[in-house]
Amino acid sequence: MGSRRKAREIALQMVYSTDVNKTDIKESLNLYWEYNPDEHEVVAFANMLCTGTLDNLVKIDELITQYTKNWNLKRMASVDRNILRVAIYELVFYLQTPVNVVINEAVELAKKYSTSESGGFVNGILDKVKEVRNNGQPTADKK
Repeated sequence: MGSRRKAREIALQMVYSTDVNKTDIKESLNLYWEYNPDEHEVVAFANMLCTGTLDNLVKIDELITQYTKNWNLKRMASVDRNILRVAIYELVFYLQTPVNVVINEAVELAKKYSTSESGGFVNGILDKVKEVRNNGQPTADKK
């Protein structure tokens, strides 16, 4: 597994844990890396995805709501919701990764961690959200 793919998988796990357990992301990441040390590139990219996603969560959730007609964010499967969150952060706020890479990686995570229909669901939403990137990026929240 490549270092970026591994970092995305870890970011999904950490953002999911924060969402479900209402934990602090920095504490969760510190604890995770203490017991699971990894290459600097994996750690740095996963940390960036986690903190960026959570720092921009309001805007990201607004985008998810905008592009998921008839889907309440709270009723969406937790795994799918958090795959979308991390992918939308990377797609809209972290412009270094090509669009097709972000979407493909998110679809693979959905296939691995969610239902058989989740890959198509995630692909459909991200295909719509990519227009935000093409038409101008929202301003990232700074802490």
